[in-house]
Amino acid sequence: MTKPFILGLTGSIGMGKSTVSAMFRAAGVPVFDADAAVHELQGPGGALLPMIEEAFPGTTGPQGVDRIKLGAAVFGDPEKLKRLEAIVHPAVGAMRAGFLEENAAEKLIVFDIPLLFEKGGFQMIDAVAVVSAPPDQQRARVLARPGMTEEKFAQIMAIQVPDAEKRARADYVIDTGCPLAETRALVEGLVEKLIHAK
Repeated sequence: MTKPFILGLTGSIGMGKSTVSAMFRAAGVPVFDADAAVHELQGPGGALLPMIEEAFPGTTGPQGVDRIKLGAAVFGDPEKLKRLEAIVHPAVGAMRAGFLEENAAEKLIVFDIPLLFEKGGFQMIDAVAVVSAPPDQQRARVLARPGMTEEKFAQIMAIQVPDAEKRARADYVIDTGCPLAETRALVEGLVEKLIHAK
């Protein structure tokens, strides 16, 4: 049996990756959203809550992980971040494997992985699409988010691979600096191309 073509979808903060991800879904392509998986695992009744609470006491409650408290507990501390990742990554990997099994008959599936270049994951994908927009649009989108500051934005940007490098390493670049209809046309064209490439 032929396996699906796996497209890795990534992009820096504020580039419009969630919008593009929704466009792939609308085009009938199954999408595994790594962030959504993390939210499910860390939300109310989430499977990882006991382990996270044990490693970082006081960071969980009835609503799941308190993202502000957990963020404060690990931010800027590489060792603590590693400990958290060691809890989260295997669980997300198991959910991704299940998703792959469920969609084994599809021609094309998308893995939406925000930190694909930063954390790796290339061994399981066939091509990479990077979502990109001009820096001024990116900045405006990110700073419009609740609770975002210039300082936080700078810290996030410092740990992300620069957009220019992502675009250079990508197999496909999806531009979100244009009207939505143009971005949608790019996505639909890519879907057609990848489905028929097999």
